Amino acid sequence: QVQFEASGGGWVQPGGSLRLSCTASGFTVADYGVGWFRQAPGKEREAVVCISPADGRAFYEDYVKGRFTISRDNTKNTVYLQMNSLKPEDTAIYYCVRDDVPQHDCGRLQVWGQGTPVTVSS
Repeated sequence: QVQFEASGGGWVQPGGSLRLSCTASGFTVADYGVGWFRQAPGKEREAVVCISPADGRAFYEDYVKGRFTISRDNTKNTVYLQMNSLKPEDTAIYYCVRDDVPQHDCGRLQVWGQGTPVTVSS
């Protein structure tokens, strides 16, 4: 059974940092494109970043480049999202997401995990 366990969300002041974790079971994160989407209150869900399975390339959306970093620990079967210089507009529920087929370089992000809430405010 495919499952994602997202954790690490919480409240932080503007300029602060958080690290989100997405721990997978039922599949190997190194075999799939795995990433993060987010959904802010009253807004549509949007992509944040994804890491490809083959060579670990990361695909960042412009609004998080230079501030967020995605990484993968294959020994823990976990993908991380380090978020620095957080802004109020980063407030959202952050979701793990995975390609529905292996070795597809983030082009088929259709398998969703649970979300973890992030609130950035003073």
